[in-house]
Amino acid sequence: MHTLSLRLIIALIVGVTVVSLASSWYEIGAEKDALRSDLERKAGILGESLTGNAEAYLQAGNMDALERMAQQFTGRDHVMGIGIYGRDGSSIVVTRALESDLSSSPRLLKNAFAGNRMESGFILLHFHRVYMLASPLHDVDKSLTGGIVVVDDASYIRTEIFRVWAHVFLRIVLQVLVIAAITLLIVQWSLAGPISRVAAWLKALRAGRNAPSPSPHDMDFLMPLAREMGPLAASMRQARAAAEMEAMLRNSNESVWTAQRLAADVRGKLDGSNLFVVSNREPYIHSRHGKEITVTVPASGLVTALEPVLCACNGTWLAYGSGDADVETVDSHDRLAVPPEEPRYTLRRVWLSAEQEVGYYNGFANEGLWPLCHIAHTRPVFRASDWQHYNAVNEKFADALVEEIAGEEHPVVLIQDYHFALLPRMLKRRLPHARVAIFWHIPWPNSQSFGICPWQEALLDGLLGADLIGFHVQAHCNNFLDSVDRALEARVDWEHFSVSRNDHESYVRPFPISVDSPEDRTAAANGIDEERNLLLAEMGIGATFLGVGVDRLDYTKGIIERFQAVELFLERYPRYQEKFTFVQIGAPSRDRIGRYAEFHAEVAFEAQRINARFKHGKWRPIVLRDRQHDHTEVHRFYRAAHLCAVTSLHDGMNLVAKEFVMARQDERGVLILSRFTGAARELRDAVLVNPYDIQATAEAIAHALEMNVHEVAGRMRRMRKTVKEHNIYWWASSLIGDLCEIRLSEKNRAVPADRARGRR
Repeated sequence: MHTLSLRLIIALIVGVTVVSLASSWYEIGAEKDALRSDLERKAGILGESLTGNAEAYLQAGNMDALERMAQQFTGRDHVMGIGIYGRDGSSIVVTRALESDLSSSPRLLKNAFAGNRMESGFILLHFHRVYMLASPLHDVDKSLTGGIVVVDDASYIRTEIFRVWAHVFLRIVLQVLVIAAITLLIVQWSLAGPISRVAAWLKALRAGRNAPSPSPHDMDFLMPLAREMGPLAASMRQARAAAEMEAMLRNSNESVWTAQRLAADVRGKLDGSNLFVVSNREPYIHSRHGKEITVTVPASGLVTALEPVLCACNGTWLAYGSGDADVETVDSHDRLAVPPEEPRYTLRRVWLSAEQEVGYYNGFANEGLWPLCHIAHTRPVFRASDWQHYNAVNEKFADALVEEIAGEEHPVVLIQDYHFALLPRMLKRRLPHARVAIFWHIPWPNSQSFGICPWQEALLDGLLGADLIGFHVQAHCNNFLDSVDRALEARVDWEHFSVSRNDHESYVRPFPISVDSPEDRTAAANGIDEERNLLLAEMGIGATFLGVGVDRLDYTKGIIERFQAVELFLERYPRYQEKFTFVQIGAPSRDRIGRYAEFHAEVAFEAQRINARFKHGKWRPIVLRDRQHDHTEVHRFYRAAHLCAVTSLHDGMNLVAKEFVMARQDERGVLILSRFTGAARELRDAVLVNPYDIQATAEAIAHALEMNVHEVAGRMRRMRKTVKEHNIYWWASSLIGDLCEIRLSEKNRAVPADRARGRR
């Protein structure tokens, strides 16, 4: 134990000494630099002042004044002496301390003459460290008339540094003595005592005597090692699993996009450029609960797709700060480093007034553009005041973007959705060198429908400020180009899907958005029945077959038509009464808007009406769960359902369909999918329906429940393959990659690099 104590003491002394010396070396270096900088600053100020006076005295020919000036300042603030020389290098005035050393002009002054500027530096003057400043002198015509040299004694810096080192060594000696004493006490109390007791216990056991086991406290000094081993083992398992997955994909020649692959891919495409993402919804929301502030991540495919990119390139995400504690968590520039547990990129929050939020978001965006684009037979509402707020909010985001992008040579900006139709043009006018893309997440209607908007020209012109405009499907691209062709003076190139307007070209492309495709190994096929029964028991429902719908309570989702199809199905196939239950997960949405509140009530009434007609005992045909559900809850229903109904009346993509497919690791379950969704273009193995045709949808439910198990597995296998190959990371790579391929000419005209390759 004495040897251990000695080793610990020596090791600690050496460690503390090395650390102290290293930190002291850094601190003393900083102190030395500060002293030198202070001397340089003071010498510079004095030199500028003396230069002006010397020029005036030389022009006046007042040599006495020159000499008085030199003598007056010699000895002040470490000034050793001052020399004034003619343009030929001959001395005019040299103070006594410098007469022997600087009888002729020094080299530094010659350099100042040659460069016609002030020169300075630390030099040795006869083994004496000095700081010399030399400046040329000019007459009123700016002609060179001579020069002035100011010499400061710099030896005091070395004296001060020696004094600091003496204090450092004294401090180290005191630290060594204190550490030695503390180490001896710690070894005795925390190591020697417990080890002695453990040794005594082992000795007693070896001797066959009964002895109480040592206290857990006797060995608690090993607990930090135990705590570190757990995370280390978990990290090794994750690394091994990743390596196995990569090897499996290589062996099967599959290429699956992951967050890591996306980050590496986009980092290369950005080539050092910074990425700026703009969306209405923020990726992290801070809320106050009592005295605590909590952070939540909204359930959003957009966050899933773009966060790996922003983390990889240290990008910036601009969004509306909607949380009631958001303002408490940002810095003075409204910025916040995220993710909270390991900050990798910047969240810039933009603040809106309550009036702006109502007019811009609830008003123009969701009472105007949303029903206009979805053509769901709800009349759009257009108010001039809402339009003004929409303009003002877009302008506010443009101001924030310009502030964030300041100084960037090749910024890349990705704007999200219908909330910011005006932003691309606003940004492009102020930052023409920025590459700008906007992705429109909702449908684009035909030109006749869009034409009812009073501000259609301004919206189209705003969007055409982008270099790249993305939609989910080609049909929406076609509708957009047709709207531009009818409403604006612009050249529409249908061959290359581009629009030329005001010497700027915008390209229109389909980028079908998707979902993540993790390998879910929690849902073994033999556990699906148990999970279904557990869910039904939790809801208090007695049933055999389960259907599910997952939507916001939005009038575009076809929820009422879906309920009516369930009603007709039970009429036509009475054998499924008391056996089939349809669960509608309906998250309340935009209840401040009158039409949404009305629709919520209509959905609840329709569910009650149908249940009143068919309900028997513990069985109900429809269960409406009109509250927010987290991803884990929804995932349970996806895995347990025999069918999932996605019957939107009109939808850009509808990611519920793809989420359901990716949740079915067991390759079971049937997807009933509206023809009017973007997902219907990709998921051809779904049972496609016209949601307005209630009879056909009812027959689709019967077909799904009675489908051969081999057909179910085959359909699901093919759909899973489609989604896996074209997942959310593939979408982000395609969109950002196409934007980065666009070249901006000297006139800021967008020219895609792939035109020569004959792209669509």
